[in-house]
Amino acid sequence: MPVTIRSATLDDVPAILAIERQAASAAHWTVEQYARLVESGLVLVADEGSNVSGFICAKMLADEWEIENVVVAMQVRRQGTGDTLLRELLRQARSQGGSAVWLEVRESNQPARCLYEKHGFRESGRRRGYYREPIEDAVLYEWRVPSSE
Repeated sequence: MPVTIRSATLDDVPAILAIERQAASAAHWTVEQYARLVESGLVLVADEGSNVSGFICAKMLADEWEIENVVVAMQVRRQGTGDTLLRELLRQARSQGGSAVWLEVRESNQPARCLYEKHGFRESGRRRGYYREPIEDAVLYEWRVPSSE
C-alpha cells in the first residue's frame, strides 16, 4: 500500500503514542507533550490506508531544525517509511529557508544512524553517557542544506 506523508493532527496522537511505545530506543513522551508538538511544532506522519505507520517530530529554531523523534511501526520497519519521512522533513526544511537540521541518536541504533548518513547527515559530536537504561552515548548529527540549492 502506498505511503502518504502528511502533517499530523490531534486525532493522530493516540496512534503516534502507540507506535512510539513499540520502540525502546525512541524518546517517550506523554499525550500532552505530543499534542503540544502537533499544535506548535512540526510532526509528520506516514499514512498507509488511513493507518499511521510512522512519524517524525522536529522543532524549528530560527533557520535551524532539530529532529526530536522518528519512529516507524514494527510491522513496516525496513520498508522505506523512515526514509520517506526523513526525505519529506528535509524537503520542508529546505523550502522554509532552513540552513541545518540537527539530531541525536543512541550510539547503538545502527539502523537509524545508517538512515541519517544515507541522507547526508554527518557526525558532529557526542554526549558521553547521555542516555539511561542502558547508559549510552548520544551521537550528534548535522545536515546542512547543500549550497547549490
